[in-house]
Amino acid sequence: MADALFWHRLQFAFTAVYHYIFPQLTMGLALLIVVMKWRALRTGQAHWDDAARFWIRIFGLNFAVGVVTGIPMEFQFGTNWARFSEYAGKVVGHTLAMEGLFAFFLESGFIAILVWGEKRVGPRGHFLAALALWIGSWLSGYFIIATNAFMQRPVGYGFAADGTLRLTDFSAFLLNPWAIAQYAHTMIASVVTASFVVTAVGAYYVLQNRHAESARAFLRVGITAGLISSVLVAFPTGDIQAKLVAKHQPVALAAMEGRFESGPRAGITLIGQPNVDQRRLDNPVTVPGVLSFLAYGTFHSDVAGLNEFPESDWPDNIELLYYSFHVMAGLGTIMIGVMLLANLLRWRGRLERSRAVLWILMLMFPFPYIATTAGWLTTELGRQPWVVYDLLRTADASSPVVHSGTALFTLIGFCGMYFVLGVLFLFLVAREIAHGPGETRHAGVHHG
Repeated sequence: MADALFWHRLQFAFTAVYHYIFPQLTMGLALLIVVMKWRALRTGQAHWDDAARFWIRIFGLNFAVGVVTGIPMEFQFGTNWARFSEYAGKVVGHTLAMEGLFAFFLESGFIAILVWGEKRVGPRGHFLAALALWIGSWLSGYFIIATNAFMQRPVGYGFAADGTLRLTDFSAFLLNPWAIAQYAHTMIASVVTASFVVTAVGAYYVLQNRHAESARAFLRVGITAGLISSVLVAFPTGDIQAKLVAKHQPVALAAMEGRFESGPRAGITLIGQPNVDQRRLDNPVTVPGVLSFLAYGTFHSDVAGLNEFPESDWPDNIELLYYSFHVMAGLGTIMIGVMLLANLLRWRGRLERSRAVLWILMLMFPFPYIATTAGWLTTELGRQPWVVYDLLRTADASSPVVHSGTALFTLIGFCGMYFVLGVLFLFLVAREIAHGPGETRHAGVHHG
């Protein structure tokens, strides 16, 4: 436990996982707010405006906490990962700066108009502000994903005289195929999160017999977007991402499936426990040929096992990687099924009378958060032992002068600070849900 690298990794993992609770909702919610504002303009029905205003307030709270929890991560590149910053900063610094200078200020400017400026800009201007907010939040997401994609599959770089990386092809770096695939998968996943949250609040209001029109609007938008996005996050975006992993990180694919032996007609594992010491998967339940098809497009393709690679290049926590991947895939399948059922009931006019299904929809809102966290764990654990794949190992990327005691001390501080922020955030969101949509309509319009 005196290993400083362990505490550097744990601290960054904690701050990153906690921080991403908030952007995944804001990015998905930005799109759903646009849908609600568009419906308000098209139909002239007041409950669509009420619904949009309610979620704009939730967006504002979420955005604020996301900013506060995101700032420490920028500093950690210098404090905890100085050798990584020195080695790759001339490349990844471009997209990190672009995210802060362009996308973040676009997003923060228009959220102010949405919250306080509706009366001044009018209905059409308010819709355009929502559209700009969506563009800003998704643009911000792309720059961050492009940074991460370079760490997964480096492109567009060269070596400086001192051995560090330098940017040689900006367009190749920015339009990295890995970035495009990862971005599509990540953004669609954010819509899944927002859809389940919106659906959960709508189901809560229906069960409480409150805000009937807004509740129906929440359910309509939530389950429609939820079904579409839950399918798209699996196929084609997840499928494309899996094929890229198979092509460029085959050792990660083997670890994700707990696969030690190579061979054709590789099966996808439904249940099993990776036994790394014995180099086998215990008690496996597999579907033959499916992994070969998902990875390479044919059922007879050969899929490499971990034994094909030097053990020094294996991900350093195969068990956690394996379970993270299967939790993500399992929850994704469940979410598709639940959203399909909800849409079938709504199509038959029975959803609002199906209290058991409404309870399920209300209680399922944590599922996409868990699935997304498991997905990011899969991505980051699969890249190990590299921080920049095949170029810089994680063990060589941390700050040599920050010892384990300092890293642990600041981690304890982050835990305390984020606990307070979390309690405050939950209190404010609960208060907004208790007030409900429409009840602050006139005050909200006249804030400007």
